[in-house]
Amino acid sequence: MSLLLGSRRPPRRVAQLLSVLLLAATPALAPAISVVPVSVVDSAQAATPITVAAARATQNGSSATVRGYVVGQPTSSTTVVTSGFPSDYALALADTAGTTDTSQMVYVQVPSAFRSAWGLKTNPSLMGDRIDVTGTLSAYFSHPGVTAATAFAAAGTTPDPPTGGTDDYDTTYWAPAMGKSGAALESSLHSIISSGVTRLSYDQVWNALKKTDQDPANANNVIELYTGDSLAKTNNGGGVDQWNREHVWAKSHGDFGTATGPGTDIHHLRPEDVTVNSDRGNLDFDEGGTENDEAPGNYADSNSWEPRDAVKGDVARMIFYMSVRYEGGDGFPDLEVNDIVTNGSAPGHGRLSALLRWNAEDPPSAFEMRRNDVIYVDFQHNRNPFIDHPEWAAAIWN
Repeated sequence: MSLLLGSRRPPRRVAQLLSVLLLAATPALAPAISVVPVSVVDSAQAATPITVAAARATQNGSSATVRGYVVGQPTSSTTVVTSGFPSDYALALADTAGTTDTSQMVYVQVPSAFRSAWGLKTNPSLMGDRIDVTGTLSAYFSHPGVTAATAFAAAGTTPDPPTGGTDDYDTTYWAPAMGKSGAALESSLHSIISSGVTRLSYDQVWNALKKTDQDPANANNVIELYTGDSLAKTNNGGGVDQWNREHVWAKSHGDFGTATGPGTDIHHLRPEDVTVNSDRGNLDFDEGGTENDEAPGNYADSNSWEPRDAVKGDVARMIFYMSVRYEGGDGFPDLEVNDIVTNGSAPGHGRLSALLRWNAEDPPSAFEMRRNDVIYVDFQHNRNPFIDHPEWAAAIWN
């Protein structure tokens, strides 16, 4: 039911199940429905673009529209050239324009009808452009690919600008950062959110989360981040079906554990079901994978976790906060958001391109903004800048 209530991207198997149920409930319609060509159904489903990461994870022969940046022309399974293009037959797409790692790309077969407009030998200026390609998710050059393309289109260079947030603190708390961008903005925000901070112990986090994440509809409960479930505040601990403290920036990414500082910073600590917390583990964030049984709408593969749609932006803004807040001072590692999903114990967290997109697509909610206020007033006395100004993420990292 949560998919029907909150998901903007229901899994394909849900759509297939609904079609079967419709046929069973209305047999008179079955002949008309059964003659709809598969290509029509596929093209309708492909209307919403998926990421390159999702395309790589879904090489099952289905049709999809893949959105990505043109980063070169594949000439073998492990080689992509970025100049001196030998032909108009192929493109390589990635989720960020600067990607050079072929394992983060999909290879696109360019049919003859599209080569004059979309081939790189004829159109080298396509390099760096963001485009949509509709085709079949299947291997090309023995590499994750898009074959038999039926449509190409320009997609613009950046996601839609994020909305939401507040300007209530622009003339006071955020005043030194106003009007800045890039490294200057990041440096200014770091200074602001690192000043006058009250640090909590790991035990104090329990009580803080009971207030920051209180269910607006039930003051006795908290809302879990990934499941969205409402649980009694008192039902916390390490047992099955209890909630515990999820580190959104995985504490092993920088090996800071639960030490006072990044390990207890409630801007990125959230209540979560014990076993779902364990399922997420220390995975980076990206799209694709298998749906979690206990937390529908969340997906995981071997190296990444995709949170449910309703909190994708929340997750992104918590990661951005941690990257700016902890810059190597205070005896803690320099945490940096990056565009990879194999960070392991390194002080990095990804995938930046997915997080920027989620920040734009899922603006701050009333719950998230209230949470920021409670942390500022009652606990740490600092704010998450990307909740007040989500557009600052693109100003720093785009």
